[in-house]
Amino acid sequence: MSQSTQLSGKRVLITGAARGIGAALATRLHARGARVAVVGLEPETLKAVASACGDAPWMLCDVADRESVRHAVTHAVEGLGGLDVVVANAGIAAQLPLSGGDPELMERIIKVNVMGVYNTIWAAGQHISHPDGYALLVSSFAAALHLPLMGAYNASKAAVEALGNTLRIEVRPYGARVGVAYFAELDTDMTRHGFDTQAARSLPAAKMIGRARPLKLGIDALERGIARRSRRVVAPRWMAGALPFRMTVQRVVDRVTQPGLARVLEIAREEQVSLTTAQPKEMDD
Repeated sequence: MSQSTQLSGKRVLITGAARGIGAALATRLHARGARVAVVGLEPETLKAVASACGDAPWMLCDVADRESVRHAVTHAVEGLGGLDVVVANAGIAAQLPLSGGDPELMERIIKVNVMGVYNTIWAAGQHISHPDGYALLVSSFAAALHLPLMGAYNASKAAVEALGNTLRIEVRPYGARVGVAYFAELDTDMTRHGFDTQAARSLPAAKMIGRARPLKLGIDALERGIARRSRRVVAPRWMAGALPFRMTVQRVVDRVTQPGLARVLEIAREEQVSLTTAQPKEMDD
C-alpha cells in the first residue's frame, strides 16, 4: 500500500501550523488526500495555510492555555468528524545560559514546549484512542544531545520524548500508536531566528551546530512516519544511528564546544534575545 493510500482520508490535527514544519506538513498531507485541521498563533498565515489545504478547519490556539487547546481540539473534531492523528508540533526556542539567563524565557519555553504538548495530548488523546489512532510528538535531536545556550530547549524536548514514551504505553490497550520525532536543525524561520545572535555566532562550533538541513527532509520523514504510524521519526536518517549512543556522543559534544565558551556565555548573559515565535503577551504589548 502506497503512502498516499495510507494517508487518504485520515483526519489530522496539527499544532503550530502557521508556518515552518507545521505549515509544510499540513500542505503535504492535504496533497496526499488527508483531511487536516490546523491551529496556531498567527491568524493571517494560519488562515492562508488552511485555505491552501482546501479551506481546512482552523483556530487560533495558545497551546500553553489548556482551555484554548480543548476548544481547538473540539473545533477540529467537529470539523473533521473525528480524529485519527494528532501532531503536537508547536514549539519555541531562545538562547538561554542556565546561569545568569532570563528565567522568564525558561518558564515560557517549558510552558509551550512541555505543557503545550501535554495539553494537546490531554485534549486529543481520547479522540485518537482507537485502532487507527496515532499521536506524533515533535521532539528534537536536542532531546538526546545537549548543546550550550540551549538548556531550556534541551530540557523541554527531552520532556517531550518522555511524554511520548509514556503515552505510547497508555494508549496501547486501545490499539493506538505513538511516535516521537527527532530532527537536526531544519531550515525554518525558527532555526534562522534562534541562531541569529551574537553569542551563537561566536561559538567556535557554530558552523557545526547551526548548519540547517532542508525542510523537505523533515517533511518527508513526517509523511512516512504518519503513514506507517512509526514509533520514531528521524531526519536526517543517518542520525538515527547516534540515538542509541547518546551518552557517548554527549561526551564528544561536551569537549568540542568548550573552546571560547566562557566568553560566549558572557555575551549571552548580556545579549537581549526574543523567542522564536511571538507569544500572546508579547503580541499584546
